[in-house]
Amino acid sequence: MSTILIKNPLLCCRIKENVRDDNVLDTFSGGHILIEDNLIVSVGPEEYAGKVDRIIDACRMVVLPGLVNTHHHFFQTLTRNIFSTQKSELFDWLTTNYEIWKGIDGESFYLSAKIAIAELLKSGCTTTSDHLYLFPENTESTVIDREIIAAKEMGIRFQPTRGSMSLSQKDGGLPPDSVTQTENDIFADIERLLELYHDDSFGSMLKISLAPCSPFSVTEKSMRQTADFAKKRNLQIHTHLAETKDEENFCLKKTGKRPFDYMESLNWIHENAWFAHSIFLNDDEIKRAGQARIGISHCPSSNMRLGSGICRVRALLDAGVNVSLAVDGSASNDSSNMLLELRNALLLSRLLVPQDWLNTEEILWMATKGGANALGRHDIGQILPGKCADIIMVNMDRIEYSGAQHDPAAALIFNVLMGPIDFSIINGKLVVENGKINGLDEKTLIRDHQLVSTSLVNKAEQKSSRKLER
Repeated sequence: MSTILIKNPLLCCRIKENVRDDNVLDTFSGGHILIEDNLIVSVGPEEYAGKVDRIIDACRMVVLPGLVNTHHHFFQTLTRNIFSTQKSELFDWLTTNYEIWKGIDGESFYLSAKIAIAELLKSGCTTTSDHLYLFPENTESTVIDREIIAAKEMGIRFQPTRGSMSLSQKDGGLPPDSVTQTENDIFADIERLLELYHDDSFGSMLKISLAPCSPFSVTEKSMRQTADFAKKRNLQIHTHLAETKDEENFCLKKTGKRPFDYMESLNWIHENAWFAHSIFLNDDEIKRAGQARIGISHCPSSNMRLGSGICRVRALLDAGVNVSLAVDGSASNDSSNMLLELRNALLLSRLLVPQDWLNTEEILWMATKGGANALGRHDIGQILPGKCADIIMVNMDRIEYSGAQHDPAAALIFNVLMGPIDFSIINGKLVVENGKINGLDEKTLIRDHQLVSTSLVNKAEQKSSRKLER
């Protein structure tokens, strides 16, 4: 048995079950957090005097549950900051990027996943989902396996979603034929992935979920079949929903329904579903979303980057929706910085009327317990006995936190962390130690990843009359 003692924290935030609970952060100073193997076994303000294998003195550190990222597209780290998409809204941004993405190969998926995960780990994320919906016709069909390998190597808790696109341009969708698949191919691969990788036990490091991409890139048949299949196999389902007015207009024109009503007609508005963005929901839809206890991934940086709009998080939380936080893909965020996402969620809410502002306690709940809820997990997101040992620690003795320590937990959100977090423990193992990811050769990874990115963009540029770079 391996034991780790975190002793004398400056502040430990345990996080309560419900965002509406009083003192939802449930904090204490001093005391201990004791980890045995992969579980938290004891937590409290009292000292612990037993023998342990490793002691971490957290006297100047804020200790939090590991952050949970509920929506990402790892492969997009290869196409950050493309010049021709810097001023694009979603649909134009997508059609430009499709022409680049169709050239991604298996090794590139692997490298892009390692870069994304490394950035997440350094910014406090211990559990992440990834929405991989891109399966180029000239690339190996097992690209999601490459991401799974990367996640295992990096030590992050992973909930990949087997995404898909089945509605191509010739059938009235947005993506080109070269990145779409048939329902038969999609569901054959789902069965393969579930057989090889899916683990739904308590403390699982790898759970598979299903995620057809969006109403404008997936057939009605695929959406309905996914919901039915997931219900039978007790799986979580995920997709983009109500992200832009263009999506709303597309659904109204093609189906005669608003996006939420369309998804409801396909049997998607259930507790096992979580949706990305959900900016354009009206009052009645928000009420129904809360009644169904669905999850929503709030992606503030991406929403600002693409000019999509501001999600009505306050109304969603009040309705009982499991709102979580997510970085979204790095081509619509240009970062995978999870802590920065917390700050942007707080500040973006301040552009609304004051009664819709979010506070730091709500933000931290969304980033931890809310994320766990959205992913259908009850074993992470809190520092409590019996929960998985996913814990991050941030030292307050930094320039950027000087003068902000009147409220150390809030300092993590209001102030911008200029370096990596200090420690990250995932499933009881030290993954980030003194700001460095254990076992990772960062310089080599960065070099290899940038070479692939440059080559990918250059090849697409040569085939297109549209200038991708300056």
